[in-house]
Amino acid sequence: MQQFSYKQLEDESFCVTGYEGDEAEVLIPSVIGGQPVTMLFDNIFKGHTEITSVTIPDTVNFLGGFVFDGCTNLRQITLPSALVDIWQYAFVRSSFEELTIPDGVKYIPPFAFKDCKELRTIHFGKGLEKVYGMAFQGCDKLEKPVFGDGVDVSPTAFE
Repeated sequence: MQQFSYKQLEDESFCVTGYEGDEAEVLIPSVIGGQPVTMLFDNIFKGHTEITSVTIPDTVNFLGGFVFDGCTNLRQITLPSALVDIWQYAFVRSSFEELTIPDGVKYIPPFAFKDCKELRTIHFGKGLEKVYGMAFQGCDKLEKPVFGDGVDVSPTAFE
């Protein structure tokens, strides 16, 4: 069973505000009532340890804070190509090993990947401009990522 709660935004698109379910594979809908889903709000999947994979539609451009907090069995997640904004703690305590950040994401906020103990590899898109301090705090297995020219990386980004 997968059940989502929604809120319509001023631009007529929809924000997913809640989730109830017990399935390992989660598929977020791309359209509700003919309008696109563009945002995943804070805490949607927080503590859902049964989740192993999440499919986010390409219509989503915003991920709120703590969206995947404590998803300790989350192994596969593909971020949408339209994504431009990730909030602090979005992926905290998740367990995927590899992730690709889309080209539209300009910055990685503090603590976005805090304590992602299984994260080994991260690929950054061409649009990345800044990685804030503590963005990857506690990511003990993370291999040193390669950044494009001109990316401002805080000296504490990987502490």
